Amino acid sequence: MKQVDSIARRILGWKLNRWDRWYDYENRMFIQDSDFQPEQNIEHAMLIVERLKQFGFTYTNSGPTEVRFNNISGTGNTQAQAITDAAYNIIERNLNIDDNEIWRTMC
Repeated sequence: MKQVDSIARRILGWKLNRWDRWYDYENRMFIQDSDFQPEQNIEHAMLIVERLKQFGFTYTNSGPTEVRFNNISGTGNTQAQAITDAAYNIIERNLNIDDNEIWRTMC
């Protein structure tokens, strides 16, 4: 599974409707896979930032190519890539959260 797919599913809560399309239950809309490119589009990346803020993460911009969500950092050639990298790092670490409450909310 690609990073963006994992982020759409685990952080944004979207469900795969078919192989090329997501469904956002909160906004009741379909999103084409090709229309969600957070690594290239800062507006899409900021959707991830806003969602993680809702889950209690603090977003810090550490420069044009590095960001942090609490103690988890991400880097990239652009800020959008760094946000996507940090969000995926959150998923990868699974954060042993008692904090499990965050994962119950996120998934």
